[in-house]
Amino acid sequence: MSVSGRKEHRFAGQMAVLAAAFLWSTSGLFIKLLEWHPFVIAGSRSFIAALFLLVLRFITPPKKGAKNAAFPLWACAFSYSLTMITFVSAVTLTTAANAVLLQYGAPVWVALLGWYFIREKPNWEQWAALVFVIGGLFLFFREDLGGGALLGNALAIISGILLGAHSVFLRMLKDGNPTDAMLLAHAITAVVGIPFLFIFPPAITVSTVLPILYMGVIQMGLSAVFFSYGIKRTTAIQAMLTAILDPMLTPVWVFVVLGEAPSLWALVGGTIIISAVVSSSLIGIRRTERESREASP
Repeated sequence: MSVSGRKEHRFAGQMAVLAAAFLWSTSGLFIKLLEWHPFVIAGSRSFIAALFLLVLRFITPPKKGAKNAAFPLWACAFSYSLTMITFVSAVTLTTAANAVLLQYGAPVWVALLGWYFIREKPNWEQWAALVFVIGGLFLFFREDLGGGALLGNALAIISGILLGAHSVFLRMLKDGNPTDAMLLAHAITAVVGIPFLFIFPPAITVSTVLPILYMGVIQMGLSAVFFSYGIKRTTAIQAMLTAILDPMLTPVWVFVVLGEAPSLWALVGGTIIISAVVSSSLIGIRRTERESREASP
C-alpha cells in the first residue's frame, strides 16, 4: 500500500472511532429522555440491539474455526449485561456526567482484575492511576452524601468495575468470536429487563419509541460496527484518545437539552479520573512499543 493509501486507511479508522465515540456519548441524554424504569430501558434497548447483531451476524458470519471457551464467553456476557443494567440505573439516579465519568475508571479496574484472572501484573503507572482515581471518586461523593445521587454514583462505580471485568474476559476470547459474547450479553439483558415491562408498564408513544429504537440500533449496534472497523485501522493511542470524546460530550448533550449540570466537585473529580486513565494508558502503550522495538532483530 502506498504512503497516501496508508494515510487514507488510518484517517478512515480515526473517523470510524470518532463516530463510535460520538454515538456512545448520546446514551446519557436518551436515557434521561425516557421516563421508564431503568430495567425496562436496559431490556428494551438490548432486545433491539440483539436483533441488530443477529442480522449482522447472518450477513457477515464469523470465521470458521473461531470457537469460544465456555467460561470466558459466559463471564464476558454476564459482566457486560450487568454493566449495561447498572449504568442505565446510575444515569436515572444521578447526573449523566457523574455516571459516565465514574464509569470511565474502568481501565484501572482492568489492570487489577487482569492481575487476578489472567496473571498480568499491573505496572507502576497503573497503581499510580488507581490512587488518583480513588482521589477523584472521593471528590464525587464530597457533596452527594444521601439520596438517589449517592446510590447512582455507587452504581456508576460498580458499572465501571464490571466493564473492566468484561474487558478482561473479552481478552480471553481473542482467539474466538467476541461478537458472540456481545450478542449473548444483550440477550441476557433483554431476558432480565423485558419482564419489568409488565411490572412497570412504560408509556408507549412516538416520543418514547424513537429514543429506544435509536439506542438499540444506532447507539449500541452501529457504534459497535464503527469501532470494530476503526480499531483495526488505527493505533491504540489514537483510538483511545479519540474515544475520550464520549465522557467529554455526554454532559454537554444533557446540559444543552435538559439543563442538567454536574457539580464543580464532580467536574474536578472527573478531570482527575480521565487524566489518570489517559496518562496511565499512554505510558503503558509507549512501554509496549519500546519493548517491541528492542525485541525486534
